Amino acid sequence: MPTEAEHLATGPFVPSRYRVVDRQPETSDITTLWLEPIDEPIESFRAGQFNMLTAFGVGEVAISISSAPGAPGPVEHTVRDVGAVSHALASSAIGDVVGVRGPFGTDWGLESLEGRDVVVVVGGIGLAPLRGAMRFLAANPSPARHVALRVGARLPDQIVFPEEMARWSEMGIDVEVTVDVADTGWTGHVGVVTQILRELPFDGSGAIALVCGPEIMMRFSARSLIDLGVQPENIRVSLERNMQCGIALCGHCQLGPYLLCRDGPVVPYAPLAAELITEIER
Repeated sequence: MPTEAEHLATGPFVPSRYRVVDRQPETSDITTLWLEPIDEPIESFRAGQFNMLTAFGVGEVAISISSAPGAPGPVEHTVRDVGAVSHALASSAIGDVVGVRGPFGTDWGLESLEGRDVVVVVGGIGLAPLRGAMRFLAANPSPARHVALRVGARLPDQIVFPEEMARWSEMGIDVEVTVDVADTGWTGHVGVVTQILRELPFDGSGAIALVCGPEIMMRFSARSLIDLGVQPENIRVSLERNMQCGIALCGHCQLGPYLLCRDGPVVPYAPLAAELITEIER
């Protein structure tokens, strides 16, 4: 029978150690980390799930997994530097050790997209939680399915994964990008992401929509998608609150009837999320 110390060493709140084997600055405040296990690796993940990442001596924070499920090699996490823990993680050097717990939460439901047209709408770093799904969709084309990606960013230098989006476009994904404010070198669309949602290259009535970004952007994007014929129950949004435990015990991430670390982050827009998405985090 294990001792108390041995039980605690393997309990649900104890992270596995992973080593940073590569890092890529994406923007001035966003960095992608490639992590390989030192200890027993975490279980396999699904696109849209998240891990709790630990900066030892600083704290722990929920970070979406930005690599594709089942892909060989290191697990990728894209981190925005917005607080003490995320700053420590984003500043990690190659060779540093971080903690990983997970995977947690719901996913984008890639298995349900077979034969369905898909529209993906993202704002800012919202592409990171959808990057694994986009990689899957690009690598598994189907004549029975069209895929449209609509991306919004505040400034051109805040667009994440531009080279990868260019590859997806070459692989048949319909990609459009817009920025709120252009600089002198920008030749693309200027305006909010809903302005490039005024029409879709397919009939929206049978489409699945995957939406991730700031909550105000998701609200207006969902309304635009509905205007284009997408059924509200076929719109999936990623909701986030203050996830601290990952296993639905602490209650910090409660939003209405949801504990988002367990029942989210990916939830149907209708019927509940359409109302809950207006709730201010407390």
